[in-house]
Amino acid sequence: QVPLVESGGGLVQAGGSLRLSCAASGRTISGYTMGWFRQAPGKEREFVSGISQSGGRTSADSVKGRFTISRDNAKNTVYLEMNSLKPEDTAVYYCAASPASPWVVPLSLSRYELWGQGTQVTVST
Repeated sequence: QVPLVESGGGLVQAGGSLRLSCAASGRTISGYTMGWFRQAPGKEREFVSGISQSGGRTSADSVKGRFTISRDNAKNTVYLEMNSLKPEDTAVYYCAASPASPWVVPLSLSRYELWGQGTQVTVST
């Protein structure tokens, strides 16, 4: 098991920025594809961004150009830099790990085996 702990969420005004972190302990994340998902009230959990073991990135259309995912395997940490935040970005953000092939970023929740507890992001108007 690779416990994942998210941090960095909070309340921000529209147009602002936040940086989320996801720290893993116990084992290295280098053997996993890492992803960020979010779930807004009354909605299903959805894919936001992912980064493969090889460093390839994929993001949802709704966040392209605004959110950037990165990973630091030496620190066992994944980041999500969020800029130009909008009220519709308000959600609980979850970090997840998938034992996918090194060049693959799965979009489906079912492909991710390990999850954090989530961190709340609230964007006000």
